Amino acid sequence: MWPESSEQKQPLRTGLTTGTCATACCLAVGHLLLGRVKKTSVSVTLPIKRPNAKEASHRASKHVDLELTLVEMRTATSAYAQTTKDAGDDPDATHGATIWVSVKLVAQKGISFIAGKGVGTVTRSGLVIDVGQAAINPIPRQMMSEHLTRLGVFYQYTDGFEVTVGVVNGEEIAKKTMNGRLGILGGLSILGTTGIVRPYSCSAWIASIHQGLDVAASNDYTHVAASTGNASEAFISEHYGLNDMQLIEMGDFAGAVLKHLKKAPVKRVTICGGFGKISKLADGHLDLHSSRSSINLVKLSDVARKLGADEALATSIEACNTSLEALGLCQQHGIDLADAVCQNALNFAQTTVPSSVQLEVFAVNRQGKLLASAFGAQTPNKEAVL
Repeated sequence: MWPESSEQKQPLRTGLTTGTCATACCLAVGHLLLGRVKKTSVSVTLPIKRPNAKEASHRASKHVDLELTLVEMRTATSAYAQTTKDAGDDPDATHGATIWVSVKLVAQKGISFIAGKGVGTVTRSGLVIDVGQAAINPIPRQMMSEHLTRLGVFYQYTDGFEVTVGVVNGEEIAKKTMNGRLGILGGLSILGTTGIVRPYSCSAWIASIHQGLDVAASNDYTHVAASTGNASEAFISEHYGLNDMQLIEMGDFAGAVLKHLKKAPVKRVTICGGFGKISKLADGHLDLHSSRSSINLVKLSDVARKLGADEALATSIEACNTSLEALGLCQQHGIDLADAVCQNALNFAQTTVPSSVQLEVFAVNRQGKLLASAFGAQTPNKEAVL
């Protein structure tokens, strides 16, 4: 069980994602199945933050230790483990939930994933996981796969694994989330991009953004990049070859970056984020969090109309589940929605910063691949498609 939080003011505790918890279960089950070694505590290797950055290599070996509440053989070729999720001082719907994994040894090589009881199944397009698949996001799949693969090498096992992930009472817990609206039915999603849950302290995060800009300016860096997440940061750092001091973990706080440029004399600023976040910026939002701004599909359909979309396509965009689904429809019809959204985001962002600041906006997909970009001072402003 996790330690009780102190009633006195202390630094906020980080927690662990459902993906990290599931990986811990995989690791314990793997040791039991392949080596008949029962472990009640395991060390999970977290994802590398920026695989392209040479100076970030020290982060590659970051580990977290987790305790298992149950580890047992179920059959001669399958085993089960469970752990309790600790979200730290950022308790969400899954804080305290029991995450479990059952692994079965199979003859077919590779690793397959199944949604167990309490984990949802994707039923609508536009999400990062295909329709019909278990709602286990790519990074948790990668983490579990890498740990099981390493165990296979260690124990000289060459066949495959069938991994079932579940959450006790997950179907009820999911009612407190957005899963139903997104078309994830039957339970929760197994999430996480870094493996760590950081407490959602707005003031602390905004302060760190301001400090990052101030440090970059004081060290004579003329170009910084502010990103909404790991995928966008990895892309933009590699695209421009930026170092840590030039990278701002903006998250959802675009306004904290843009408004502070009146105080921090940075000449060139790149905003890089997922298409959904950039579409919110294009719609005039400076806080991009889902609880304070929403994807405006009607606005996206209006933009598409001005780019040549017919009414049937525009209506389909308004009925989409996500902004990426809308983008996909436009791409199928030759409508360059991403380019227009980036340009609109740039034009809005320029209204909040000094004229001396050269702004750029990049949109990437969930895999960190470039979708579109727009540039301020380097090229004449295009007319916004509003």
